[in-house]
Amino acid sequence: MIRAAAAILVAFAGAAHAQAGDPEQGESEFRKCRSCHMIQDDEGRDIVRGGRVGPNLWNIVGSPVAHQDDYRYGDGLLAVREAMPDFVWTEEELVAYVTDPTAWVREKTGDDRARSKMTFKLNRNQADLAAFLAANSPDAP
Repeated sequence: MIRAAAAILVAFAGAAHAQAGDPEQGESEFRKCRSCHMIQDDEGRDIVRGGRVGPNLWNIVGSPVAHQDDYRYGDGLLAVREAMPDFVWTEEELVAYVTDPTAWVREKTGDDRARSKMTFKLNRNQADLAAFLAANSPDAP
């Protein structure tokens, strides 16, 4: 019984370690996001130059969903904000969101017709991307 419990703990520890992302690899992965997103700090310095179709991703980890006043969010993320007013982005939630944004919005809202404006799905290295975004989120808890 003790061996079985130890084996389970080792398996969970391995899985948890596998979830940890590499911010350096995530910086490379962010190249796919730059056509729509930038990372610009509070002083206006570009950390990563990119598009303005999507919101600025500076300090996203620890921030509420759909929190930037100067960005016009889609109905899906606005519905998440309404359904979950205390929600804040974590690395785990970002991994789930970038894997399938519309499925994530539907899960959070409970509405199978809800959609995300973001149609791009990241099929691999999601944890690396989330770790990179966390590294650019100085206010994250």
